[in-house]
Amino acid sequence: MASRQVLLLAAAAVGVMVLLAPASAEVFMVGDAAGWTLKYPPTWADGKTFVVGDSLMFMYPAGEHTVVEVGGAGFMTCNVTGNQGIWNSGSDTIALSKSGRRWFVCGVSDHCAQGMKLVVTVVDVATPGPASPPESFRCC
Repeated sequence: MASRQVLLLAAAAVGVMVLLAPASAEVFMVGDAAGWTLKYPPTWADGKTFVVGDSLMFMYPAGEHTVVEVGGAGFMTCNVTGNQGIWNSGSDTIALSKSGRRWFVCGVSDHCAQGMKLVVTVVDVATPGPASPPESFRCC
């Protein structure tokens, strides 16, 4: 009897710790030290996991570049017509508020054709609630 209560108490404690663990959103500086420039590394997003709640920070000299959110077809052809947003401050932070693919290009001259473009896949990692204890641990 006492061992069942200890197991139930331990399971409840683990459940509380899971619920109280802070969710931490990450801010990714696109291009790292290179920033959002013509020297932007095309493999920058490789190996990174982008989660709903994270943000992308685009740093670049204002007036020299832009950030344009496009669809997949616009990304492939560097076509910014019908874009989903344009930023041009030189210090733009874009929230990744939903799961799915997001495509970004520079809308200045032929910068996109020169490789100044980024695609990220955003995943939704909803934290599941604590699991119910197994039937054998339930009382009464």
